[in-house]
Amino acid sequence: MLKILRKFFDFCGGENKRKFYISIVFGVFMAFFEALKIPAIVLMLDAVIGGRVTTAVIWQCFGICLLSVAGGAVVKYFNTIIQCEAGYGTTAGKRIEIAEHLRYLPMGYFNNNSMGYITSVTTNTMENLGDVATRVVMLTTQGVLTTLLIAVMLLFYDYRIGLVVFAGLLLFFLVNSRMQRKSEKISPRKVEADSSLVEKLLEYIQGIMEVRAYNLSSTQSRKLNAAIDENENCNFTLEKTFIPYMGVQNFLTKMTGVAMTLLSVWFYLQGSMELIVCLGMMICSFIVYSSLDSAGNYSALLRTVDVSVDKAQEILDLEPMDIDGKDLTPQNHDIDIENIEFSYDKRKIIDGITVHIPERTSTAIVGPSGGGKTTLCHLISRFWDVNRGCIRLGGTDVREYSMDSLMKNFSFVFQNVYLFQDTVANNIRFGQEDAPMEKVVEAAKKACCHDFIMALPDGYDTVIGEGGASLSGGEKQRISIARAMMKDSPVIILDEATANVDPENEKDLVTAIEALTREKTILMIAHRLKTVRNADQILVVDHGRIVQQGRHEELMRQDGIYRRFVDARETAAGWKLQGERTEA
Repeated sequence: MLKILRKFFDFCGGENKRKFYISIVFGVFMAFFEALKIPAIVLMLDAVIGGRVTTAVIWQCFGICLLSVAGGAVVKYFNTIIQCEAGYGTTAGKRIEIAEHLRYLPMGYFNNNSMGYITSVTTNTMENLGDVATRVVMLTTQGVLTTLLIAVMLLFYDYRIGLVVFAGLLLFFLVNSRMQRKSEKISPRKVEADSSLVEKLLEYIQGIMEVRAYNLSSTQSRKLNAAIDENENCNFTLEKTFIPYMGVQNFLTKMTGVAMTLLSVWFYLQGSMELIVCLGMMICSFIVYSSLDSAGNYSALLRTVDVSVDKAQEILDLEPMDIDGKDLTPQNHDIDIENIEFSYDKRKIIDGITVHIPERTSTAIVGPSGGGKTTLCHLISRFWDVNRGCIRLGGTDVREYSMDSLMKNFSFVFQNVYLFQDTVANNIRFGQEDAPMEKVVEAAKKACCHDFIMALPDGYDTVIGEGGASLSGGEKQRISIARAMMKDSPVIILDEATANVDPENEKDLVTAIEALTREKTILMIAHRLKTVRNADQILVVDHGRIVQQGRHEELMRQDGIYRRFVDARETAAGWKLQGERTEA
């Protein structure tokens, strides 16, 4: 138990750890004020037995009880506040810390770990730590402290009864320790079941269109139901495992009180204890039982707290990319790639690429699916680090830049655009959060999205759904371009930016891209011929290598992947669905 408590406090760290320690001190004072009721009751019983009940005695007992109740209430008030500050402060701080840590993890981590796992840690796990854990830890701690304080006080009245309390406390810890060891085997399964449930639920909701389109509702429902059943079984197993130990703990706490009462009566009958002390011990037995019972009931959840701390720490312990570079500003924006290699899960994706990309030129990257096009762009912008070779921006290895100063040089427009559940204006100014509204509108007009934004119910203040669900693909793309314009980075990476756009939106989108990329260094991954043929250079990437390089005219004179790519596109463009030949 103590080991888990220590781990929890260390995890909270800093100011929140200090607040929890202050809360423990408050817990001692609460125990003290709780224990004050005992002398008040004993004083009154002594007066009644001795026939000495006077107004002074009544006021004296009343004053002690008032001090006990009022002091306890005041301490509990401040204790509750500081516990909430520490608990919710820890939750908020760790969520921010995890988010910041995730920023600098290699992108491969997010391929290996589902959004369900990350979501579960930042929601369920953090909620456990901020709400449940705070109460569990503090109530368990305060229950034990109250019992210890009473045991020490009783030693001064009658060491024999004090030793009984210490013996009961020792037996309580022995049973609790056994319960914690049992919990150690089950709690990870419960936390894993919680994560799996969130993962399956997210997967089901996010893929609901595909599920319905392919008539897989029953299959996907079975997976979700299986996760729900596993979660139910884990909770049931956890409770079933705890019940016997909770019963033994409850029995021991009751028997400790019974032993205190019976021994006190026995000592009184034997003449070795005064009646008033005997009555006081009997009263103490009820307080000891209440305190130990409270500590025992909540201590069963300590192992879940322990696992929750481990899961959060597991993410924080992941090795980030080396981001401790210098805040550099490149003299130019030439990109030099020198004999780079990169493997993912022991599979080589980039194999010895060398290329020079002059600033303010456009480079198109084409090739078969899975050939390494997107990975190459990700390596240039340092989403991953190369295993061998180097990539230079402005003559400086990208690993020598701090991550933030490097990212200032890149803007991205991806095929699958993600917009946040926020206003249209805030989504556009995401690249420059303090930008005035005039700049937002200016960027929107350049990106050809001002007109459709003004047609929305609240214009730029319209809150769009998570992921941009309330907008069309072309509208999302143009807002993404406006966002990139706001950032105004010298290097633009376009990853299939026009792949999923319908013909009606394509003209506006192409116009927006031309405005975005003017006077910039451009890297574009594209499959559309009209996007590729005007590039200053074209890189054909296959199996992690550059197999062809040059301008459109040069590559068309070669027998290779590029010419076959162009021929296939022209053939596809020259046929209607009916098979009628038209002009290419």
